[in-house]
Amino acid sequence: MSSNEGYHNKIEPGGGSAGDEQSSSSGARGSHGSAASAAAATSTQLHQQILNENTYLKASKQAYFSDEKVLIPDDDRTNIGFSFRKLWAFTGPGFLMSIAYLDPGNIESDLQSGAAAKYKILWVLLWATVLGLLMQRLAARLGVVTGLHLAEMCYRQYKRLPRWILWIMIEIAIIGSDMQEVIGTAIAIYLLSNKVVPLWGGVLITIVDTFTFLFLDKYGLRKLEFLFGFLITVMAITFGYEYIVSAPNQGAVMEGMFVPWCSDCNSDVLLQAVGVVGAVIMPHNLYLHSALVKSREIDRRQPKKVSEANFYFFIEASIALFVSFIINLFVVAVFAHGMYGKTNRDVLDVCANKSMYEDAKLSFTDNHNLTDIINADLYKGGLFLGCTFGAAAMYIWGVGILAAGQSSTMTGTYAGQFSMEGFLNLQWPRWCRVLVTRCIAIIPTFCLAMFSKMEDLTNMNDILNAVMSLQLPFAAIPTIAFTSCAAIMGEFVNGIGNKIVAILLTIVVIGVNLYFVVVQVEALQIEGGMLALVCIFAILYIIFVIYLVIHMAACMGNKWLMNSRWVQRWVLPSQNSFSIKNANSTYASDVALVVGDKTNPTDKPLDTVSEKIAQ
Repeated sequence: MSSNEGYHNKIEPGGGSAGDEQSSSSGARGSHGSAASAAAATSTQLHQQILNENTYLKASKQAYFSDEKVLIPDDDRTNIGFSFRKLWAFTGPGFLMSIAYLDPGNIESDLQSGAAAKYKILWVLLWATVLGLLMQRLAARLGVVTGLHLAEMCYRQYKRLPRWILWIMIEIAIIGSDMQEVIGTAIAIYLLSNKVVPLWGGVLITIVDTFTFLFLDKYGLRKLEFLFGFLITVMAITFGYEYIVSAPNQGAVMEGMFVPWCSDCNSDVLLQAVGVVGAVIMPHNLYLHSALVKSREIDRRQPKKVSEANFYFFIEASIALFVSFIINLFVVAVFAHGMYGKTNRDVLDVCANKSMYEDAKLSFTDNHNLTDIINADLYKGGLFLGCTFGAAAMYIWGVGILAAGQSSTMTGTYAGQFSMEGFLNLQWPRWCRVLVTRCIAIIPTFCLAMFSKMEDLTNMNDILNAVMSLQLPFAAIPTIAFTSCAAIMGEFVNGIGNKIVAILLTIVVIGVNLYFVVVQVEALQIEGGMLALVCIFAILYIIFVIYLVIHMAACMGNKWLMNSRWVQRWVLPSQNSFSIKNANSTYASDVALVVGDKTNPTDKPLDTVSEKIAQ
């Protein structure tokens, strides 16, 4: 056997193993013919137990790429050097992934950071995007090398209770993101309809438009990717227009982007910087990206093809996140230039004699004679642009927010689909999946929109950012664990440098996000029994994170943990000991099934890494 006998023996979590079958057939040593016959029978049985390369689900039950994969060109013109034809073939998954960096929650975080800190924390946005790229790279490599996405790998590598907890946490992140998208879309419709459609009406409309968009994937994978590209283009044009008409100081923008310093920054600015990091890196996005890369036809028997796919997917993801960063930069700069240091009175003075003056009077209010600094949100941002640059700027802003909400809704739907398929080995029809997720997201949002004010929706956005920040370890730790395991990744395993950088950056991001959560909890002024519940949750949360860290250390090859009886019993899956016989073997190597002391190297080798892991 190659690489890892535990993986080769594994058939399905909780089930029997091929090793049991091999030991039961070892009595067939009497003759070479009987041994070869037993080996062939065992090989046939193992292949029958693999439903397909990607998952235990049948092909007809998988997500949108199951019956249509993009072929990668391979001819004499593209075998040497960089190929734009190949890059075009690999283009798609990275841009779908990048939409999570452009959802309404991110856009609101951008305008708030600009209004609160001007250009001083643009460098935080830049490095948060770079960090996001590093994490997305690891998630994509996992999907490319193994043919399994992150949720499917969690199903194989965690025991039942931990993987159920992981699934619940990721579902909470998806629902939280969905609520932000509902809020953003409702506000955009409210602006674009000139208040004809109330907020609660916009919330209800999001149910219908989501199902409408879902039908578009029936026209083909590439057309669906083109649709997402179109929505990103709409955001780039609309927010770029606002950037041009506002004309911020370019030198100040460059300084804020590349000088990592924040002079005279108070605690509010620090909190905005923390919020930027928390809003940019979405936990469910790692699960999404690791699944989207499976939509390309990659021959995993050839390490060269796997390396090539990793290379082009990284370039594509880099381009996509660069585009998302530019769009976020537009938003920050527009409101840094126009809103920074402004009071509610300043905005009302600008809005005087404008058509939206009455709306501005209701929105830009405070209890200190309009002398408070603006508390910015998506709706106030639209009114400010309309008062400052004309009604056209307000409507263009609404179109951009609408595009952000619609595109994020679709990617969130797919993230939920992949999560359910992977963690539960279960697949629902997309319409059913969307109905459940969207209804859970809409009920509290609808109640707020119906019975509360616009400010309450903004406050909900802050709470949702804190909730999603809590979920980040449940995506980042498994991603690092699996990509650092030689038994899973083979020669594509993370090197020492990658491991150190990934772990340190993850610690920083998780620490930053936890600080943001603590601040938000303190702002809620929780007391009594609710505070006790929060403390109990915090203790359980820390214990589970420590559990995941122990599993990650075992994946990385810590022998003391791997040999610990407690870890073997409670942490590691029972079929897998992480013992590595030949970590340097390539995926093109033949896999010889051992029957007693005989081998059958002529038997058909397992075709892909995921077939090895599935067993």
